[in-house]
Amino acid sequence: MKIVILAGGLGTRISEESHLRPKPMIEIGGLPILWHIMKTYSHYGFNEFIICAGYKQNYIKDFFANYYLNNTDVTFDFSQGQRMTEHVSKREAWKVTVVDTGLNTMTGGRIRRIKEYIGNETFMLTYGDGVANVNIKELLEFHYSKKKQATLTAVKPEGRFGFLEINTDIVKSFREKDQQDIGFINGGFMVLEPSVIDLIQDDLTIFEKEPLERLAESNELAAYKHLGFWQCMDTLRDKEKLENLWANNKAPWKIWDGEYDE
Repeated sequence: MKIVILAGGLGTRISEESHLRPKPMIEIGGLPILWHIMKTYSHYGFNEFIICAGYKQNYIKDFFANYYLNNTDVTFDFSQGQRMTEHVSKREAWKVTVVDTGLNTMTGGRIRRIKEYIGNETFMLTYGDGVANVNIKELLEFHYSKKKQATLTAVKPEGRFGFLEINTDIVKSFREKDQQDIGFINGGFMVLEPSVIDLIQDDLTIFEKEPLERLAESNELAAYKHLGFWQCMDTLRDKEKLENLWANNKAPWKIWDGEYDE
């Protein structure tokens, strides 16, 4: 089964980093957040990816073009012209297709543009800026059990601000906001039937608007509730939080085998 990753947006809310490279290529622990997302799917045996690129899409292509070399021990012998010998390498079972889906194309338009790479198959879709410890196998089983055209992963994000209890202009108490105070939102990690693509009109279609709203109205959109870890990387503060978790070996989304410095 193919996994489609939306990785073409401008990332304006984290412009401190995204003016240099695409948001999915911003690094956590020295590796792009895109890599972290792919490792999650790969852990469950899903290794065929379609990357919907756009803004600074050459960075994504360059990363994968040089991935093998950058993860391989090599000897360069210049004594008789340049010769390169490969030694130990860290291999991935990945097949990665990077598609330039346009600079200003909306999320729905990006999905529509990769239709030929999907074929008539169920596929998975997520955003290139969010990590989670979602059980992909259980998500897929849930989707098939519901027999709907689409399933999204519903998450409760962490609250950023505390609550004040105020009585006649006097603060009576203060407490941190928690997940119980917040409703579910679309956390990505979707499973879609190919018929969903037919709901996308053109490049200007926002997938989260008309297509998902029409699916909901027709009772064809299931919600897999994930109460574990989920974090998007919208701001520099989000990036720093993910960096700290990774640096301290406390990254909940790191579910694959191997050392942290892969």
